[in-house]
Amino acid sequence: MQLTASHRTLSDLFGPTEGSARLVKQTVLVVLGITLLAVAAKIKLPIWPSPVPITMGTFAVLTIGAAYGARLGLVTILGYMLIGALGYDVFASSSAEKAGLTYMMGGTGGYLVGYVLATLTLGALAERGWDRSVIWMGVAMLIGNALIYVPGLVWLGQLYGWDKPILEWGLTPFLVGDGLKLLLAAVILPLVWKLVGDARR
Repeated sequence: MQLTASHRTLSDLFGPTEGSARLVKQTVLVVLGITLLAVAAKIKLPIWPSPVPITMGTFAVLTIGAAYGARLGLVTILGYMLIGALGYDVFASSSAEKAGLTYMMGGTGGYLVGYVLATLTLGALAERGWDRSVIWMGVAMLIGNALIYVPGLVWLGQLYGWDKPILEWGLTPFLVGDGLKLLLAAVILPLVWKLVGDARR
């Protein structure tokens, strides 16, 4: 297992790797990533016994971070946030009537901050080879989920008061779904590396 920083992530394996063509490729990847984040945020699947349906937003955030690396992943997630701040309906519970900064400063605000932290962290870990192993990718996903939940719960507590059932609102209903998404991502990314071969060496 490689734990020192490397120079390649999954996004580096395809297309140009230098010059203006590489910049064009990265721009396309950012646009595709933002589109994927917006679409995934709206996908909701019921899962028993959780009373809250799974949304694929966190899955998209963490996998994009791991596949794109820290820098490209950060540009992508910040672009997504900017589009949301401009009022476009790209978040899980946003709508034409409730969007933009008003939505972002509500109960979901801390989780959106966590999205940025998780994307950056997953990208950095992928650049150290963590995306090549199911076990290490699972650990990375756990770290990423923690980085989403911690600011999310802190934000809820500060916004609504710590006397409220913050964990019941913002953590426990989502654990089953997030566990399934964690397992899915932990398997998919190493599998992609197996299929494309050891291109880092």
